[in-house]
Amino acid sequence: MSEAKHTYPAYRNPLIWVSSSYLAMGLIYVTICSVANIMFKNMGMENDKAALWSSILGFPYTLKFLWAPVLELYKTKKYFVVLMQFLLAICMVGVGLCLKYPAVGWPIGVLALLTVAGLLGATQDIGSDGVYVTTLPPGQMAKYTGLQGMVWNGGYLLASGPLIYLTGKLHETNQSWGDAWSVVMFVIAGMMVVAGFYHLKFLPTGAKALDAPKNVGEAWQTFGHAFTTFFQKQDVFRLIAFAFLFRCSFGLIDKMGPLFMIDDRANGGLGFDNQMLGQINGTYGTAAFIVGSLLGGIYVARKGLKKTLLILCLCLNVPNVTFLILSQTLPTNQSVITALITLEKFGWGIGCVGQMIYMMQQIAPGPYRTTHYTYATALMGACMMITGAVSGYIERAVGYHWFFIIVLLAAIPSILVTILAPFHHPGSGGPEEAETIKQAERDAVAHV
Repeated sequence: MSEAKHTYPAYRNPLIWVSSSYLAMGLIYVTICSVANIMFKNMGMENDKAALWSSILGFPYTLKFLWAPVLELYKTKKYFVVLMQFLLAICMVGVGLCLKYPAVGWPIGVLALLTVAGLLGATQDIGSDGVYVTTLPPGQMAKYTGLQGMVWNGGYLLASGPLIYLTGKLHETNQSWGDAWSVVMFVIAGMMVVAGFYHLKFLPTGAKALDAPKNVGEAWQTFGHAFTTFFQKQDVFRLIAFAFLFRCSFGLIDKMGPLFMIDDRANGGLGFDNQMLGQINGTYGTAAFIVGSLLGGIYVARKGLKKTLLILCLCLNVPNVTFLILSQTLPTNQSVITALITLEKFGWGIGCVGQMIYMMQQIAPGPYRTTHYTYATALMGACMMITGAVSGYIERAVGYHWFFIIVLLAAIPSILVTILAPFHHPGSGGPEEAETIKQAERDAVAHV
């Protein structure tokens, strides 16, 4: 999008709306795709079902590129952001009521409402990203890229840290997981109401993209051409294999890791309560991930992606080793466990930046750069969803002890596709290269 050809709308200081919109995005995404996994476990759902449903709920985020062009035909981007936030508040109130009265609302009501919330949350993402890229000139976008990642991660921190901690405290008081989680869902609903009214006043309307379709037929024609040209890329199947398999082993850990931590020691788990889980994941773990992603970006910037990609892949698989140690030894010292989980998040932060940069530099280039990058992230998300969905069934069949051995072996496809990954496009170099790395760091956080 050329700044000379595009008339940017007037907008308020980006600090007051970029921060709030990406905080809301992160909060909802993590609630639906990660926190729900723990909630299901607390409510008595078996590991296999909890992992399956929390994986399926994230499906709209993988496929949101399908309806993103159609939204360009109607209203404004701000309209969809605000509408989705109010509708999300209603959904979360509904989830809270279903949890409070589980005899009539659990699990069918909760799952149905969270499915709707996934669709609404993905649409909120489309609108918020659209406001950002059509409102700010390129120089301003570069300036606020770091803020995006920080506040999105603030949503992650809030959902996976203090709110999970709160459920533990509430359960300790009244011994009812349904009541405890209903309070948290009401809190999230209240946050979305505040976000909706706030953005009604402060969020820019956004502008039409230069290549926005004029009707539904044109939207699907553009989509079809973008899809066709994607498969015309050189070594396209190696590119697809990389995007899909790079996170193969971590997709298994993503769902089972937290459940392993809160499961009883009699079942082979670590026996944590929600308070300890929220404290570790929401503070030490999040901080380690952010530091790791920043250091990963610096490392690539200095050495180049081609020389560092395999090392980044090995860092990505550090969690396999840390969880293997935890599952085989079941340590009781909380400092040791915290240190290992922190190391896991640190290695993951370093490694996943490599995937985001590779997809930007080697998969995205071409006439539909943004669309093809979205396809690559969709492949990545599909792998996480599929591996997450089957992770509980594998764990149920073999137990935690053998499950994390299987996770270690699942790193092999990740390493192979990294070794075979083609490099047909050199890094852009200079400020543009630095901006690519900053964007990759932000996207790494947003796809944790």
